[in-house]
Amino acid sequence: MKQTLSLAFLLLFAVACTTVDPYTGESKTSNTAKGAGIGAITGAVIGAVVSGDSKGALIGAGVGAAAGAGAGKYMDNQEAEMRQQLQGTGVSVTRVGDNIRLNMPGNITFATDSPSVQGSFYTVLNSVAQVLKKFDKTSVHVVGFTDSTGGDAYNQTLSEGRAASVSQYLIGQGVLNTRLHTNGMGKRDPIADNSTAEGRQANRRVQIELIPM
Repeated sequence: MKQTLSLAFLLLFAVACTTVDPYTGESKTSNTAKGAGIGAITGAVIGAVVSGDSKGALIGAGVGAAAGAGAGKYMDNQEAEMRQQLQGTGVSVTRVGDNIRLNMPGNITFATDSPSVQGSFYTVLNSVAQVLKKFDKTSVHVVGFTDSTGGDAYNQTLSEGRAASVSQYLIGQGVLNTRLHTNGMGKRDPIADNSTAEGRQANRRVQIELIPM
């Protein structure tokens, strides 16, 4: 087993190359390399347990690395296309591990106190839907949030309605409804200070989380 782990960590080192993020300019380990490394370790351990020798570990590591690298590369490509499509729209694209998070500020997505998507935002959602249909191996979680103004029940209903509106629009553009999950968080999980106008505006948002299946 010690030999197995040594082989696995050597494989991890081999694939964990650093690259420069084209959007931030920072050096980072690519998500493809991370996925390959994790897959290699998992595959090596499973292969060794099943076969009882280092040959099985190497075979398992190779299979695991390929699977892990494929998933990481898939999300890398989807992230790059989302960034290209949404550049300059006001929607931010953030990578969180293997997940991709789209943050849609409420002031550009909805009218005040309304759960209906503004017509001016349809083009942006059309771009999101286009990428989602191309990369159909992801689960799509749509979550609505509000600021702290108003009662809890009102905010909860509004956040649910906004998440549902975005979800239904994406379905109308051809995204399979079985991939979509909606939730409303009301005023919970603020990302800014609700005591300022700028903070409240930031907290009024819809987030779309893309999660590899």
